[in-house]
Formats: sequence, structure tokens, C-alpha cells
Amino acid sequence: MQGKRVWQCGALVLGVLCLLMVSCRDEETQERMASIRIGISLYQGEDTFINNLCSLLEEKAKEFEQERGIKVILDIQDAKGSQNIQNDQVERFISLGCDVLCINPVDRMDASVMIDRAMTAGVPVVFFNRQPVEEDMNRWDRLYYVGVDAKETAILQGQMVVDLYREEPRAVDLNGDGVVSYVLLEGETSHQDSLIRTEWSVRTLKNGGVPIEKITGGIANWERSQASALMEEWLTDYPDMIELVVSNNDDMALGAIDAMERAGGHGMNVIGIDGTTPGLEALEKGKLLGTVSANKELYASVIVELAASCALGEGLPEGYPLEEGTYYWTPQEILIQTIKEN
Repeated sequence: MQGKRVWQCGALVLGVLCLLMVSCRDEETQERMASIRIGISLYQGEDTFINNLCSLLEEKAKEFEQERGIKVILDIQDAKGSQNIQNDQVERFISLGCDVLCINPVDRMDASVMIDRAMTAGVPVVFFNRQPVEEDMNRWDRLYYVGVDAKETAILQGQMVVDLYREEPRAVDLNGDGVVSYVLLEGETSHQDSLIRTEWSVRTLKNGGVPIEKITGGIANWERSQASALMEEWLTDYPDMIELVVSNNDDMALGAIDAMERAGGHGMNVIGIDGTTPGLEALEKGKLLGTVSANKELYASVIVELAASCALGEGLPEGYPLEEGTYYWTPQEILIQTIKEN
């Protein structure tokens, strides 16, 4: 009888110990899951659009923390335009135990090294803004992309001028000679958005019946200072000829405006893309005719929600359907001056 009691006591103690062990494991699991670490690598932190988007990523991460009670640790690094630096950043993120990576690639044609490292470590990747080539994106089912449809962007940019021309031709054909003479500021030659924006903006103008004639164009690599230098040259070489400046982004459009102001006047229409904070300020002041803006709040929300879902091992966010299970295209809109004074 005594032996039976001893056995019962032993079983009870063992049961309590098992419950304690399970409880400890649950607490450890909860503690682990109470925070997620996201490694974010930017192609160029000084890029105005990327800077705006990065600020919103931080805001959306805080909102996610408040809504879900899960701490979001963002490790944000600037690759400063170097693919080698970005490759090293990805390796560092993985070594630090990041649950997911969000990468704005330096070279969209050379994402394979980063993908190799992420696949080997089993860490999902959300690319954004600069789209890797399709062959790379198809290598793994845990690669995603968030961005805007570059063709749609370009068509909207061209359409804002088409609509204005149809309403009041002299608002676009400033000298009334029946031809709209334009210059073109292009981004990086290797960036897919630059190539597509250039082609489809101009094509939309032509298809829309705007009688355009190209004076000249140049590569300004998305940068305000480079665009300003080019525009300064063009104002000297083609005085009183330029009526329209078509720019692949707002920063280069603002560079053109800087050059015009240094030359002592405005006198022409300038259109950009991105809807950056400085771009919207120029629009409000009447310096920029118009821009195409993505819904940046939504853009950042999708990146954070998608990254968090990957990190937590949850299903992909139902509110943000992915094309082919991989791509999310952020909606865009035309922003244009209500009244244009020439």
C-alpha cells in the first residue's frame, strides 16, 4: 500500500514537472514570437522617394506593433548605390537572425547573390521599388515584390498633358506655333522604370494628339543636381525654344526648375513622377505642372504587412491580393495644378 502511494506521488510530481516544462516552452515561444526583426536595405538613402517611403515604413511598423502587440524591430541600412555593399548587408541581416528581408535592389539585374543567401538561410524576401528580373523572382516561392506599374505611371504622366492640351491648347503650346517642343530627363539606363516611363510617356502624348517635337534629352540618374546641370546647358543652347520638360521623376523635374529660376524665369511646363514631398510643395507653389503619385501610405503598409506575415509564418494578407502570388502593384493618381498661369 505504501509503495502504491509512493508511486502515485512520483507520478504526480512528474506530471507537475511536465506541465511546468510545457508552460516554459510556451512562454519561450510567446517571447520569441513577441517580436520580429526586419532587415531593410535601401539602394540609395538620399533618393527623395525612397527617403519618403522609408519614413512611412517606420510609421507603419509602429502601427502594426500597436494593433498586434508584436514588437517590430527594423534594421535599416543604406547601400549607397553599391551592390557589393548591399550583398554584405544581406549577409549581415541573416547572421543577426532577421526573420525577413525587405530589399530595394541597387542593381535589379544582379539580385541573384542576395536571393541565393536568403534561400540558403530560409529567410523570405520582399523586394520593393526596383523590380528584379522575372527569372530571379521565379526561383523561389518566398520572394515577393511591391511597387508600381511603370507603364501605368508613364501613361498617366502623358495623359495629364493630353487632357490639358485638349482643354486649352495654348496652355501646352505656349508660343502657339502648333508644335509642343520638349526636352526629356531620364533616370538610370539600367532601371526598368526609366526605360518604360520614357517610352510610354512620349507615346501617350503622341497617341493623344499632342503635336510634340523633341529638342533634346539626357540621363540625370534620378538626381536633382544632375538634371539642373543638364537643364542649364539646354537653356543656353536652345533659348526660348523649350515649352515642356518631361521628367522621369520629381527630383529631376525640380532640378530643371532650379536651373530655370537661376536663369531668371520659369516660362515652361514641367511634369514629374513620384509625388514626393518636395514635388508636392513645388506643385502647390505653381512651379511644377503635375506629377504622378502612388499611394505611398498603402505602399508602405503592404511592405510591412507582407513582411510581418512572412516573419510570423502566417498566411499572406488577404487585403492585399498578390498577382501570381508574388507581385503587388500600388495604385497611382495624377496630381496637377488646378489653375496654370503661364
